[in-house]
Amino acid sequence: MCFAVDTRHGVRGGIAVTEDFRSFEVLSLSVPDNRNMVLFPERIGGKYVRLERPFPVYSRGGVDRFDMWISDSPDLRYWGNSRLLLAVEQVPFANDKVGPGAPPIKTEKGWLTTFHAVDIDPKRGKNGWETTWKKRYSAGIMLLDLDDPSRVVGMCRSPLLAPEAKYEAEGGFRNHVIFPGGMVLEDTGEVKIYYGAADTVECLATADVDDLIRLCLEG
Repeated sequence: MCFAVDTRHGVRGGIAVTEDFRSFEVLSLSVPDNRNMVLFPERIGGKYVRLERPFPVYSRGGVDRFDMWISDSPDLRYWGNSRLLLAVEQVPFANDKVGPGAPPIKTEKGWLTTFHAVDIDPKRGKNGWETTWKKRYSAGIMLLDLDDPSRVVGMCRSPLLAPEAKYEAEGGFRNHVIFPGGMVLEDTGEVKIYYGAADTVECLATADVDDLIRLCLEG
């Protein structure tokens, strides 16, 4: 299980294991600040691999520019070899942050993975419980190399899912939010994509795996 936890000294990302979902053994905790991370479902080149989104304010000029990184580990405890995977400026529908979505799924063409992308528009007003909420969260999709997942093979340059339905854009805890959190590839080739909407409800979208791969490769 990957998780984030607020501590007195910042947000830390962690990895834990459990056999009964009652007790958990925490294997690792990152230094602050690291908000979210996902694991690949199998080792690659003998190592565990994860996608993550640290948010170092100072290193990006004191403004929100939170990018997606990739790291590996021999044992799920010690992580390193960290590399930038996807920067905000590489995503046309983001100007604030990008980060992992669902754990990647393995296909013949590469690791298919969703990501979340955030754009800010100062014209947006009250869109949830806060006085103002100027952000929009969308879901993107990209394809990573099977043997070297730090290499992006292709990426769809428009959102895979953007908040348009009423339950995604209105009446929620935070409106205009889609956050992909799970992805399952069925034997039939159907991909089930689970995502949160408006920080209020959990939703399911379906697509054909070949269509998703084509979106990535055609850009």
